[in-house]
Amino acid sequence: MNADVPAWPTDLPTVLADAMTAAAAAGGPFSVSRSAALDAAEAFPDQECALLDVFGLPRAYVPTRFGGAQGGLPELLHALREVARRDVTVAVAHGKTFLGAVSAWVAGTEEQQRALAQLVLDENSVVAWGLTEPGIGSDLLAGTLTAALGPAGEWRLTGVKWPINNATRGRLLCVLARTDPDGGPRGFSLFLIDKSTLPEGAWQPLPKEPTHGIRGADISGLRLCDAPVPADALIGEVGDGLGIVLRALQLTRTLCAALSVGAGEHALQLVREFAADRALYGTRLLLLPLARRVLGRAAASLALVDAAALLGGRCAHGLPGEMSTVSAVVKAGVPWIVQQTIDDLAELLGARGFLTEEHAEGMFQKLERDHRIVAVFDGSTALNRSLLISQFPLLARRIRTGAYDAAGLAATTGETPLPELDPAALRLVSRTGCSIVQAVPGVAARIADLAAAGSVPPRAGELAAMLSAQTGALAEAMAKLPLTGRNAPAAAFAVARRFEVCFAGAAALHLLAAPGGVERPVVLTAALERCLELLVPSHRPPSDAYESLVPPPAQSVEEPVR
Repeated sequence: MNADVPAWPTDLPTVLADAMTAAAAAGGPFSVSRSAALDAAEAFPDQECALLDVFGLPRAYVPTRFGGAQGGLPELLHALREVARRDVTVAVAHGKTFLGAVSAWVAGTEEQQRALAQLVLDENSVVAWGLTEPGIGSDLLAGTLTAALGPAGEWRLTGVKWPINNATRGRLLCVLARTDPDGGPRGFSLFLIDKSTLPEGAWQPLPKEPTHGIRGADISGLRLCDAPVPADALIGEVGDGLGIVLRALQLTRTLCAALSVGAGEHALQLVREFAADRALYGTRLLLLPLARRVLGRAAASLALVDAAALLGGRCAHGLPGEMSTVSAVVKAGVPWIVQQTIDDLAELLGARGFLTEEHAEGMFQKLERDHRIVAVFDGSTALNRSLLISQFPLLARRIRTGAYDAAGLAATTGETPLPELDPAALRLVSRTGCSIVQAVPGVAARIADLAAAGSVPPRAGELAAMLSAQTGALAEAMAKLPLTGRNAPAAAFAVARRFEVCFAGAAALHLLAAPGGVERPVVLTAALERCLELLVPSHRPPSDAYESLVPPPAQSVEEPVR
């Protein structure tokens, strides 16, 4: 069952989807049996990644002006979601190249960008991102890998990066290194290292780490030993490293939503298929009211996060100056909602959700394990909520005044053409808040007019008004919190979670009001219903709120109870 909301770009994602489906049907890459075998053996998905190379996924990692795909970040989100809905491990293994390359797109020279684009497009070169080190977690300012100028103007890098996705398999590694012994915000710089050019003994791979999920991914490390890299390996200026990374993370955090949405869609597909086949109480499990409600609510949840992911990706183009807020909201909120959805669906499967052979060769337990790491990627949920909390005073003021970037929002929601992604427009702090949320009252009024005209269900107008009220209450809750530094109270994190849900609901609201959005009014209305459930514990949707999202079995069944 597919709860897609938006009209995603369909070129590259459709090509990839068709290729993966055909390969799986032939028993090759992406088949259930092969995915299960790779997971059991903790083996890297070589054939799967090779297929994605052949059918053009690397194009989505490269800016359009250098020969990349046309759709920008939204197209990449859609393409990676197509991979994740089949195997999250493959999406993580292949998608890392965008993460490794993104710093060059943000701050590299024209020459650096063209050279990197050629390596990714023509040679399918794998690029890794070396940020973390043993013992420091996400505290990048504690990094100890050093870079010092050598006698011939080259840089000499020494230290360890771990754990790093594709550290061993990647030809290229974008490394954050300490260039000032005293460290600090201006004490780190970025270098794009080509391991194939390093002399023997200058680097050593660290062993692959066994992991609970994404077992086949190359989660390993790299030790550099006075490794010489040329002067033109420096990305940006000396001391710019941390700022470049923080801006690049605004894109990669948003991209993580593709992993979650894909995993959630896979979970829903598996459980619906099980419910359609499972005979129980003289009928099908899919026909029982409780099962239908769980499945419908899951479909509505996925429609909700789908809207958040799409507009989050489009914000990078239309509202790049707000991505410090949007990326933190999407990265914290989407995996959290999807994990709840997976947990709810697991109850319908019962013990089968934990077994490796009973249903679909254990694909549910695999995706459940794989998905849990998404909340940790590119900053944990707690870290991203902390980033959001630090912006509460501005966000509260902007919601109260109703001010937002009208031109940027129009492009983001599809009312005007979406501009090409301009990484130089990313900012470390949003000065205009979060226009998606701040514009809710006006959009709610438009939805009320559409409901009165019969263009959307009457219930959509009611839900829009409720969400507008919740957005106002959210501003009051943010304003009442004391100004905090690094030690925000627990109440602030609860408010941050409310903001994430309001953002997702606002995204669904904008899609419903935008030109073409009324093509899926029932799904978007269900997404708003689910949003209010998450925001207001006492909210009770009508009994048939999610019914249309659960198609009945193909035929009636007269099997005995098993």
